[in-house]
Amino acid sequence: MPKKKSLEITLESLKGFKNPKIALEQYVTPPALASEIVVNAKLMGDLDRLVVDLGCGTGILSIASSLLGAETVGYDIDKDALKIARENAKVMEVEVEFVLCEVRSINLKTSPRNVTVIMNPPFGIQRRHADRPFLFKAMEIANVVWTIHSAGSEGFIRKVCKERSFKVTHLFKLKIPLKRSFFFHERPFKLIAVEVYRLERYI
Repeated sequence: MPKKKSLEITLESLKGFKNPKIALEQYVTPPALASEIVVNAKLMGDLDRLVVDLGCGTGILSIASSLLGAETVGYDIDKDALKIARENAKVMEVEVEFVLCEVRSINLKTSPRNVTVIMNPPFGIQRRHADRPFLFKAMEIANVVWTIHSAGSEGFIRKVCKERSFKVTHLFKLKIPLKRSFFFHERPFKLIAVEVYRLERYI
């Protein structure tokens, strides 16, 4: 299994959004964060199941999971992002299925016990509660969920877990560099605080 740093370096070569859409909060997951998540998921056995990436964007989490041996499917509502994701997968020589689909419409035929979701949903900065459909769908289709949220989300995440028979097994509080993506960003990048959760169904 590759080390986190070598995987991070590999992921840095992937293409990002050509024209990111602010309404969809399209920011590329930093390669260092993607590597941290998928390597830990691999160590915990979470990549032994089907890996589903909700709101996959240009495919960094899907592709990272596939590079570590997972069978992976990525879903996104933006066909332009999926075109780039498919190009990235081809360059990386990995097989990832990318599907154009609104998150609420996803209906897997396999049991949740056979599924891990790894995702970076919108934080809800542009549209309040935009992350909720992703979190709710993840808990519907999977027994294990890795998900990234803005700092200060812990109370909400734990509340939803309690309502849906999940528990927080791991919580990582990090600061990540967010590259300038939109015209109103004044600096090349800024550090933002995020929370990465590993959630697991207990019933």
